[in-house]
Amino acid sequence: MIEEVLPYMFRLEVPLPNNPLKAINSYIIKSKDRNLIIDTGMNREECMAVFQSSLKELDVNLGDTDFFITHMHADHSGLVSELATDSSGVYCSLPDSVLIGPVISGADWYSDMSKVAGLSGFPESEFQEAVLKHPGFKYSSRKPLEFNILKGGDTISIGDYHFTCLETPGHTDGHLCLYDSDKKLLMSGDHILQDITPNISMWSRVGNPLKDFINSLDMIYGLEVDLVLPGHRRVFNDCKGRIEELKLHHQTRAQEVLTILEEGAANVYQVASRMTWDLTYRSWDLFPAPQKWFATGEARAHLRYLEEDSLIKGELVNGNILYSLI
Repeated sequence: MIEEVLPYMFRLEVPLPNNPLKAINSYIIKSKDRNLIIDTGMNREECMAVFQSSLKELDVNLGDTDFFITHMHADHSGLVSELATDSSGVYCSLPDSVLIGPVISGADWYSDMSKVAGLSGFPESEFQEAVLKHPGFKYSSRKPLEFNILKGGDTISIGDYHFTCLETPGHTDGHLCLYDSDKKLLMSGDHILQDITPNISMWSRVGNPLKDFINSLDMIYGLEVDLVLPGHRRVFNDCKGRIEELKLHHQTRAQEVLTILEEGAANVYQVASRMTWDLTYRSWDLFPAPQKWFATGEARAHLRYLEEDSLIKGELVNGNILYSLI
C-alpha cells in the first residue's frame, strides 16, 4: 500500500510476515534532484517485492536515491544493502551503524550477549533457540556498507523538507529521529509509536536504556510537533499526549517489578516470567524463545533503571544476578 501522507512524501507499508509487528512504515521523499528513503524493512523476499513494485509505481530511480536509517534493527535496516547503489548515500548514527550488516554475526558480539544472558538467568538452550529464530539475525543486511555518520544537530534537506537530526537513545543506543521545525513534522522511527509501545531492552553490561528513553521523550516533548510519522502502525498528531502515555506505561511497569520483588529476590528471567505481557500465550512456558528474549531484555532495562534509582540492588549469587528491594 502506498499513501501520500504529505506532498511528495509517501508511506509504504512493508510487510513483516509472522511477526507481531505486522509491518514497517518506510517513507519515500521525492524531489527533482535526489530522493530519500527512510528505513527499509527486513532483508527478505516479501519486503523486496513491495519495494520493487512501489518504486516502479512512484517512478523512483535507486541511482538517484539516498537512505536514512533511524536505527539498527533489521526491520528498519535489513534491506538497505540490497537497495543502495554505488551512488547512494546511506545515513545512520555511529553507535547503530556498527551493528548493521555482517558485523552483527561476529563471535565477540555473540559471546558478550551470551554472558549477559547467563547472568540474567536466561537458559542456554533457550538463548541458542532465540538467536537462531530471532528475525534480527535471520533478516539483517548481508553486505558491508559505508555509512555517512550523522549526529544530533546535523541536517538533511530533500526537496521542500529540511530536517534536523535528533539523538533519541533508548530503543537503541544510536536511534535518530528527523524533525522539520517549519512543518512541525517528526519522523519518529521506533522512538514514539501510537498503537504499540517501543521495546526498551538491555543486553549489555553498561548503560541505562530506559532512563535514556525517558530523557529522549522529554527532549521531544519540548518541540512543536503537529504530525508524527512513526516506524510502525498509524501516523498521529498528539505527540505530547502520546509521550505522557509512554512515560506512564513505564512508571507502571517499574512499579510492577517492585511488587514482584516484594515476594523475594529474583533474577531477570524470573522477574520477566512474572510480569504481564500483551501476548496471546496462556503462560510463560508457552512463550516462544524469541518472545522470552524480548521480555527478559525489557525486564532487565527496568531493573537497571530501578537499581540506579537506588530502589533495588543486584548481587551475584551462583552465577546469576539476583535483585532485591533496598
